[in-house]
Amino acid sequence: MKSVIFASALATAAAFAPAQVGKTTTSLSAFADEIGALPPVGFWDPAGLSDGISQEKFDSYRLAELKHGRVAQMAVLGYIAPE
Repeated sequence: MKSVIFASALATAAAFAPAQVGKTTTSLSAFADEIGALPPVGFWDPAGLSDGISQEKFDSYRLAELKHGRVAQMAVLGYIAPE
C-alpha cells in the first residue's frame, strides 16, 4: 500500500516538472534585416509563409499586406463615419 501511495505521489510530482523542449531553427534570418523587424521578437512569421521564398515574392507579399491594411482602415473609417 505504501508503494502505491509513493508511486502516485511521484507521478503527481512529475506532472508539474518542466517539459524538455528542443531548440528549433528556421530560415527567418533571411528577412531579419527588413523594415518592421523589431528587437523583442525580430522578424515574426508564425505561419512560416516566408520559408523558402525569394526576395521578389517577399516584396509582393509585403505590398499586398500594405494594400489590404489600407483598405481595412478605409472600411473602418466608412463604418465609423457614414454619410
